Amino acid sequence: MFCMKVKTEDRTKRVKVAADKAAFRSFSHAAASIRKDAVASIEVSPDPSSPGDPPHTRRRLLPRAVRFAVDKQGAVIGPTASIAGQVGGTHEFGGQYKGEQYPERRFMFPALERALPRFAGQWKGSIGE
Repeated sequence: MFCMKVKTEDRTKRVKVAADKAAFRSFSHAAASIRKDAVASIEVSPDPSSPGDPPHTRRRLLPRAVRFAVDKQGAVIGPTASIAGQVGGTHEFGGQYKGEQYPERRFMFPALERALPRFAGQWKGSIGE
């Protein structure tokens, strides 16, 4: 006759909490990295940038307006309308602003593209050892 005792412990909640924490930390790092890259691409100059190049700024409002917010599902990164108004979207996608037509001067999307190769590495090892 064999006698055996087995004790099990349910740690699924603990693992989920750790995964959520790690995801939040990883999203925060990724968002901060993209924001930093986008801000660095904006040059201070009194002259406008060439179409297709990141925008120039005179008063440094656009770089200060680029912010990010993170939650458990993801991150939002971009210029806030409360600081820069609609000019951030106009630079990114082109369009009309104050009666003038502006070409695309992307700065957020290229920053995201440059960060994509690093994303996989940011989640590796984020839970446990």
